[in-house]
This record gives sequence, structure tokens and C-alpha cells, in this order.
Amino acid sequence: MRYIHPFIIKDLETKMVFVGGPRQCGKTTLAKQVLNIDFQGQGIYLNWDNPPHRKAILQQAWKHGDKLIVLDEVHKYKRWKNWLKGTFDVLGDLHNFLVTGSARLDVYRRGGDSMLGRYHYWRLHPFTLDEYPGDHTPREVFDRLMRVGGFPEPFIRGDDRFAKRWRRDRIDRIINEDIRDLENIRDLTLLGMFADALRSRVGATIAVANIARDLEISPKTAKNWLELLERLYVGFAIYPYAPKKHSRLLSKQPKFYFFDNADAEVEYGDKFENLVACHLLKRIHFLQDSEGDRYELRFLRDKEKREIDFVILRDRKVDELIEVKLSDTAVSSTLIDFAKLLKPRRIVQIVANLEKSYTKSGVEVVSVLDYFSKKIW
Repeated sequence: MRYIHPFIIKDLETKMVFVGGPRQCGKTTLAKQVLNIDFQGQGIYLNWDNPPHRKAILQQAWKHGDKLIVLDEVHKYKRWKNWLKGTFDVLGDLHNFLVTGSARLDVYRRGGDSMLGRYHYWRLHPFTLDEYPGDHTPREVFDRLMRVGGFPEPFIRGDDRFAKRWRRDRIDRIINEDIRDLENIRDLTLLGMFADALRSRVGATIAVANIARDLEISPKTAKNWLELLERLYVGFAIYPYAPKKHSRLLSKQPKFYFFDNADAEVEYGDKFENLVACHLLKRIHFLQDSEGDRYELRFLRDKEKREIDFVILRDRKVDELIEVKLSDTAVSSTLIDFAKLLKPRRIVQIVANLEKSYTKSGVEVVSVLDYFSKKIW
């Protein structure tokens, strides 16, 4: 059972439920489990990518007694929001609706009326140290996540060769199918090259204009492509935190991380930073989707190029400062300096290779295994 499964069941009692997330992270499997186990098969699964299913969706061709209607990838229909709004308003008392998709269903608007108040939105992430199948030890899980990533199929197989082939097929389908269906982009090959450029820059700030120049595209196009890769859950950008009263924190360029950790074509230390970023975002998304609080994942960089890897904001206030180290167990002086300036609730240095966690000068120096051992769900 995936970590958001019980919360989906609860929310279906009152509203539609949308589940977004990266392609092949387990959304369809989760939806079918809800249908077959929790609703005992009393419903129907329909996928927009399947022509007969598409026809059934448009004709609302399901039985009166179907308790759950699962609609997969229906966001590819240009008028999907208006269609779904009208369908739910008329049939919502007769059926429960579970909608899944590999684009950000909460923001992907192709015109039409807003469905605010009619649905709850959940985001499903790949496997992590606090959620994984099997009886592996935490260290085995960590090594597997670093090697093949957390997407269910390659993670369960644990085979490097299979993971490489799976990853190539996945990104090809995203670019040549998903993006083609949703956006009018003439040169998909250039978009693929843009994604490749980001893979080699994980852990560093991204000068989008420089990538645009190298690919001979406009900066505006490059910025739009960055946002598109976010909407399709290929990766996510995090932006610097720069409160007005601290003018020294001046960096404006974002960083970009990949949901598939094995997509990061960088040194081991930067790939570890990508892994931590994915874990933190998964927790933040869960807290937002379950509790409704506003969380943001940021980073810090000042004029002297001193940097803190991650800043967690809660309701726009600094809640946690996090520095990521591969094996350095000494407390970061930069972390202490920024903590004095921003006064967060918690200060943490996450280390990949650490025998024993400890606290010094108010900084928790913890193993990555210890930090993510607690299941917040």
C-alpha cells in the first residue's frame, strides 16, 4: 500500500480526488488497488490514451451501480476541466471520481472553468528511504536509490542495465508522447537536449540564458521549457530565499533536480544532494496535501557565494535550514552563521556516511538514514 492510499479513501467520501505525479511512479497501480480492494471492484477504470476508453469517457459509458470511476490521463483532453466539472455536478451523488495524471493537474489549465472546491489533490512520489517495498535494510535502500532511482519498476528489479533501458524509454515517451499531446513544440529534439543540459547541472545554479545561447533558442523559450518539465514531473526547480531585510542574499538563479535520481548525470556528491531534494519535496508535498499548510523548498546563497543547500519555509517563515554533506562530519560554519541570521526552528546537517548522529552548537548532524527514518505519514 502506497503512503497516500488511506488518505485518498478518506477524501473520496466527500469530493473528487486528483492524483498527480511523474509518469510510471505508481499512480495507475494505486488507482486500481483503490478500485479493486477498497471498492471491491464496483467501478470502472478508463484511460484516455486507450481509444475505446476515450469514447467511453466522452459518452459517460459506465453503469449506474459503479461506485468508483477512475479516469487516467484525462487531462490530455483539451476541455477536460469543463467536462469533468459538469459530470461531477450532475453525477457526483451517484459515483466517486478518482482522476490520475502525469501532469500537474492542479495547475495545468487549458481554458475552462475552475473546479475549486470540488476536489482534493494529492501528489505521488517515487520510493524513498521512508517508503519502500520489500525487506531491505535502510543502507541497501539508500544504495539502490542512488544507483537505479526510486521509481517502482527499476527499484524493485535493482538491475542497472534494466534501469538504463527503462529510463531511456520513459524520457522518450514523455517527450514524444506526453509533451506532443499537451504542447505545440516544433523541435522536440532540442527539448531533449535542454533536459540533457539540466542533467549535468544538478546541484548548481542554472543560468537558463546560457543554456538558451548554447542551444540557439530564446531565453523565453528556455524558461518555458523549464516550467514544462516541472509540469510534467520530470524534475523541479527550487529558488533562492532572499528576504528583503537581508539584502546580502542575492542569488536569483534556480537549481533543478530530477524526480528520477538516476537522471542526475553528476558526481556522487551532487547526486546525493538530488536524492535529499527529492525526499524533502515528497515530505513537503505530503504536508501540504494533507494538512493544508503552505510549505516551500528553497536554498540560500549570499554575495560571498556562501550557500545553504536547502531552506524549508512554512507559511513564508524559515522553519528549517539543511546542509548536505557526503562524508564531512564537522559542523558547517556557514550553517551556524545563517542560523544566527534567520533563527530557524531546526538546523540540520545531513551526512551520507556517518556512523553516529550528534548535536553541536544547536546543529543536528545526522545520518541520512536517521533523518528520513521517521514516517511522517
